[in-house]
Amino acid sequence: MDIALSLLVLTSIALIAGAYVLFCRGKRRQAWLMIGLAVVMALNVAIWTVPMDGGETLKTAVPPS
Repeated sequence: MDIALSLLVLTSIALIAGAYVLFCRGKRRQAWLMIGLAVVMALNVAIWTVPMDGGETLKTAVPPS
């Protein structure tokens, strides 16, 4: 699970960097789509890592497989 969350964060950073490059080249639609995907990925990481009312996260609530 740690590896998956780390990859999500790194990929969202790479998508934002790529969107910046596309904005500079004038490809605005693709850049906005990349930013949207990066936001969705960041929200998924937040859902899994932000504590709930009881203080535990979804990541810690899931039994290890």
